[in-house]
Amino acid sequence: MTQVDRGLVRLLGRLEVTGTIPPELRDRPGLIAANHIGMFDAFVLTAALREAGVNPRFLLTAGLLDTPVIGWGLKQGGSIRVDRGKSNVAEAFTRTIDALRSASGPVLVYPEGRISRTPGLWPERGKTGLARMALAADVPVMTISQWGAHEAVYWGTERVNSWRDLMPLVTSGLRAIRDRPLFRVHFGERVDLSDLAAGKPGDAVRAHKRIMRAITDDLVPLRADEPDTPRFYDPTRPTDSTSPWRPTA
Repeated sequence: MTQVDRGLVRLLGRLEVTGTIPPELRDRPGLIAANHIGMFDAFVLTAALREAGVNPRFLLTAGLLDTPVIGWGLKQGGSIRVDRGKSNVAEAFTRTIDALRSASGPVLVYPEGRISRTPGLWPERGKTGLARMALAADVPVMTISQWGAHEAVYWGTERVNSWRDLMPLVTSGLRAIRDRPLFRVHFGERVDLSDLAAGKPGDAVRAHKRIMRAITDDLVPLRADEPDTPRFYDPTRPTDSTSPWRPTA
């Protein structure tokens, strides 16, 4: 599956990876937090992780892991299941922490929870779930900042009711094959959370802020020629959100 992914990324654009994942963090439990900019960025991040010598593992909702082929492959790769909407949230959180502690390598998470809907495609506020997991499991946190994958495939639509709903994705993908956008991925430094603790009031919020600011700080140079709004226009992506992390200067 990763070989197919690599070929798909090469078909739709050009991958440029900067930064590294330290060898001591490649084969131990940990979290990698990434900004979420488009439908195709998970494919780009998978290829970048493989290039960095790390087996791609994701924290994913149950729906994705229950799909017949892709879900099976993700499970074999060590991705962790998260059951949303379950009545016993505390039990689900405990299971996730246990799985994270026993993981054979770092696990990638989108702290925003969805593709950014800010006009400038800067990170949304996000939620503290990743920070709470990092503190509870006592695992290191690295960041990934990325730019360019949003040019490969349109955002599309919330629900697919017919083949017409897939046409924007198909046409934008064909355009990407022609234009070959540059997919920039940067592996950031480990985020220092050593002074914070699970269960201490306010520490999860403080950890979340540090993680999101680290992602944004490394995103700035990746999009230096697009500091305000993306040059690439996606008419299907909603722009009804704001970013508290967007640089003001």
